[in-house]
Amino acid sequence: MRDLTVTLIQDATVWHDAGANQALYGASVRAAPRSDLIVLPETFLSGFSNAADAETMDGQGIEWLRGLSAEVDAVITGSLVVRDQERVVNRLVWARPDGTLAIYDKRHLFRMAKEHERYAAGAERLIVDLHGWRICPQVCYDLRFPVWLRNRMGDGRMDYDALLFVANWPSPRHHHWRTLLQARAIENLAYCVAVNRVGTDGNQLQYLGGSAAIDFLGNHIAELGSDPGSVTIKLSAARLAAHRERFPAWMDADEFELK
Repeated sequence: MRDLTVTLIQDATVWHDAGANQALYGASVRAAPRSDLIVLPETFLSGFSNAADAETMDGQGIEWLRGLSAEVDAVITGSLVVRDQERVVNRLVWARPDGTLAIYDKRHLFRMAKEHERYAAGAERLIVDLHGWRICPQVCYDLRFPVWLRNRMGDGRMDYDALLFVANWPSPRHHHWRTLLQARAIENLAYCVAVNRVGTDGNQLQYLGGSAAIDFLGNHIAELGSDPGSVTIKLSAARLAAHRERFPAWMDADEFELK
């Protein structure tokens, strides 16, 4: 497992305008330094909305994401509003340069915004492999549910090495965002990488960004402010392995069954 180069991109997603958002985020992706992984916000083609158009996995937005990943030769991830047969889901798409995809449907739907009234919840956690790293991608409100995110030892290694969150996390709960990201990193002996949007959406909700990369000790490797921007960081495989050897808290974890 080698070090992993990750770029975080936060911007003011244009409300219900996929074409404008393709131009916005496409320009930032193309301008980013050479990376293994590029992370965009939740619902980056529409904004977080119960009225956004849903496209299928054969739709133009997915094809655009595939093409952009191949163009920059990096995995690109973020979530989109997707229609899957009769269901509409908030779907994180993990687009690889070879054109293949992995998907994760947001499990915890934000009822305070009535997300559960339009969207169907996912049922399975996703773990993806990237250059020997195991990464667990999640969507926004999932951050509040530590049982779902618990990192456990199996087949001789931890479930994952990095947690990843894409979000539209509003400014009134920005303190929660920073605190929970640190907690999830510390308790799971893993890096935590998270991207939030900025600006004001069509529902007049404000977002303060705060996209960040946090190490397994809860220290910020990098953190963006409240303006559009990006940052590229490197996750150290050696530092992670040394910490897990020195502080094997996983050995004292409780057994449980998730239902």
